[in-house]
Amino acid sequence: MSVAMKLSEPPAAASWKGSSLELRDLSLAYGPIDVLRGVSLRIAPGTTTCIIGPSGSGKSTLLRGINRLHEPKSGDVLLAGRSVLKDKPDALRLRIGMVFQHFNLFPDHSALENVALAPWKVKGLPKAQAMAIARQRLDEVGLGQRADHRPRDLSGGQQQRVAIARALAMDPEVMLFDEATSALDPELVKGVLTLMADLCRRGMTMVVVTHEMGFARKVADQVVFMDEGEIVEAGPPAQLFDAPQSPRLQRFLSEVL
Repeated sequence: MSVAMKLSEPPAAASWKGSSLELRDLSLAYGPIDVLRGVSLRIAPGTTTCIIGPSGSGKSTLLRGINRLHEPKSGDVLLAGRSVLKDKPDALRLRIGMVFQHFNLFPDHSALENVALAPWKVKGLPKAQAMAIARQRLDEVGLGQRADHRPRDLSGGQQQRVAIARALAMDPEVMLFDEATSALDPELVKGVLTLMADLCRRGMTMVVVTHEMGFARKVADQVVFMDEGEIVEAGPPAQLFDAPQSPRLQRFLSEVL
């Protein structure tokens, strides 16, 4: 899929100061079942890492471990060079934003209110300041004219843009995207991918679980292929897509490309 690097409705020219992220021998289990096994990965500040792999390979679980939605069994997560596993999860989530497959917007609140709630209620900013930040973030994702619309009056792609604006309103150092386009109709996917590409261009550190191989090839600084809870292969997009080394990655690409 071809991904344009500019939005059809250009956002404000704000840049982001992403932080580095490092996983050291990270393992995670659901009860007796090991889901992640010894995952180590370095992500430089201001870069985009796309994670690909078959269903059930541990991709989404990896994001949940980074953001402490599920506590790691062992290993470490370093943000800007410092371990965050002893921090309170809520404090960590002020620094690492996450966008899910489903939008999870409050149906009885406008787009503006959905974006402003976390800066106001969680971060403790004055309501007027939170609303001003929310309006700016909606402008950046091309939805300034729909700030007063409720989710039911927005398309799926617009709702996902609101969800992205909501995460950005917390000024995160890293953004995690968990199959952010998988719940969208095909004609709505390009707009969300274009927005994500724009965030990449402006310096946000991003970890993107995706099945959009064209996006990964064009936008990612590194691509990570996971299978059975482990990293099988990682490297620049051209290396993984054009010269895969592992037979497992070769089989996967033969099925999805």
